[in-house]
Amino acid sequence: MNPYTQWLTLTWMLLSGITMGVVFDSYRVLSIRFHFARWSVHLLDVLYWVASALFIFRVLYASNRGELRFYVFLGLLLGVWLYFWAFSVTTQRFVVMLIEIVRRLTLIVNSILRILIVLPVLALYRLLRKLVGWTWALIVFLGRMLIYILMPVWKPILWLIRPLIARWKTPDPLVKLGIRLKNTAKRWFGRG
Repeated sequence: MNPYTQWLTLTWMLLSGITMGVVFDSYRVLSIRFHFARWSVHLLDVLYWVASALFIFRVLYASNRGELRFYVFLGLLLGVWLYFWAFSVTTQRFVVMLIEIVRRLTLIVNSILRILIVLPVLALYRLLRKLVGWTWALIVFLGRMLIYILMPVWKPILWLIRPLIARWKTPDPLVKLGIRLKNTAKRWFGRG
């Protein structure tokens, strides 16, 4: 292997170590901030190390066809050390800032959706409910008024046709229907 490939591999391993540190700090801040369950932290640790190993071997294969040499481990250790020495605090603050930005954006989007969708739908529902209630009250009022207005005319007509009614034998199904209609009218309009 020529020196150019060795230096290229060392540089890639240094950058991979820095990348592993960034991902580890981001994961650590997220797990502390969102209070992951203890069992899930262990599972996520295993997933982190598996993903890191696959990433390192992929980078190693791309840089020198997967040859393991001493400078590969040296580059990784130097990259991780450089990251924790120089960039760890900045990365943690950046991740906390990103979490806060996402939280605020979520609140803004939630407020916009509430104002543009939820509140108009609720207002429309309340308006329709009131309109149905007012319409029903108007129908009941008009029905009572109609019965009250027709009562003076209805009683003389009944008096005139009473002899015919006395001789009329109403079939039982019509009697039952009349009783139901009369009870319904009493319930709805208060008069029969």
